[in-house]
Amino acid sequence: MLIRMDQLIQALGTALDAVEAELLGASTNHGKRIAVLCSLMGRRSGMSEETVRALTACALLHDNALSEYIAEEIDSQIPSFNLHCTAGQRNVDTLDLGAESSDFVLYHHERADGNGAFHKKAAEETSLGSQFISITDSLDVHYHLQRVPLQSLEDIRLYIRDKADSHYTRRSAEVLLDVLDSPVIESLSDQYIHETAARVLPPWSVDIEQHVLLDLAAFVSRIIDCKSVFTRKHSVQIAEKAWKMGEYYRYDPSTRIQLYLAASMHDLGKLFIPTAILEKTSRLNDEEFRIIQQHIYKTWELLGTIEGFETIHRWASQHHERLNGTGYPFAKKASELDFNARLLACIDIYQAVSEERPYHKSRSHYETMPILYDLVQTGAIDRGIVRDMDIVFAPAKY
Repeated sequence: MLIRMDQLIQALGTALDAVEAELLGASTNHGKRIAVLCSLMGRRSGMSEETVRALTACALLHDNALSEYIAEEIDSQIPSFNLHCTAGQRNVDTLDLGAESSDFVLYHHERADGNGAFHKKAAEETSLGSQFISITDSLDVHYHLQRVPLQSLEDIRLYIRDKADSHYTRRSAEVLLDVLDSPVIESLSDQYIHETAARVLPPWSVDIEQHVLLDLAAFVSRIIDCKSVFTRKHSVQIAEKAWKMGEYYRYDPSTRIQLYLAASMHDLGKLFIPTAILEKTSRLNDEEFRIIQQHIYKTWELLGTIEGFETIHRWASQHHERLNGTGYPFAKKASELDFNARLLACIDIYQAVSEERPYHKSRSHYETMPILYDLVQTGAIDRGIVRDMDIVFAPAKY
């Protein structure tokens, strides 16, 4: 399966920026700015194009475990900030970026003076890639580069020099100073950052093997599901159920993989929805429901930017459509929905009805199926698929 990996990672990075903005108040397009600066720095320092590609991917995804860190804080109430780094590195390792990237995310919070997350002497014990992510991440957080005036450039350069050998390694400071000029500062603004990223970040098409696609699906599911305490396994379990149905229908491996990926990514847009709404225990008001509905459009928007994801994009972004036209966001009808779009819609309902939510307890298979059959009677979902799911998901009898 040939896909534009750089476009996929940029889409994930955009979704992660939304999580960071909600949880930490981070600036918009944070990941893209870090990636652009790291790409420029990597090339200026003589890195191979393969290493620059891995560096920009890690820069876009450097905060990929932030939702896991917050989930750990909720569960244990004694969170380890190091989890943000270790889990983040574990996640990007599944993308098979290459051995040279093995600490790019892990050590992106280390300092030159050893007072970072793992107390490593950054210049001696970490890679140049991790040092580049560290300095650009810190600088963007400190200066909000998406809106910094050009006349502040000299102040920024003085700040970088002042923090060299304490916060930042001298090598990373020198390279950043070498690339940071007025045109670059202007290109990082929200007005130009998407155009800049398209021009600067290296394109990367990959014919991905089956095991890598499964790892990728697990990576994305983990990010999405940690958004809310009530959906910790939602995407993962929908993907597993989609896989089972693919086996039941005897799909070829390629189709089964695409269905699994679509299921894993179907709720990518929920990373843009405030957690307070996702976890509200009382009935949503009209405005809150409208906001919830926007997650489908965001999924459609993000996945639609990825070459090679056309089928996955269609299935993932139609899982709230209904055969009778009462679904959203496009109010499609039966003639406009192919079989696997209908299948994911049914699986999503099954999972939402059966798992614990703020407004209902978990339900068994036998408590869940009557709700789906009622929806069949209204013309909302596919009768044959629901009947097949009843067979496949029924608990084994011994």
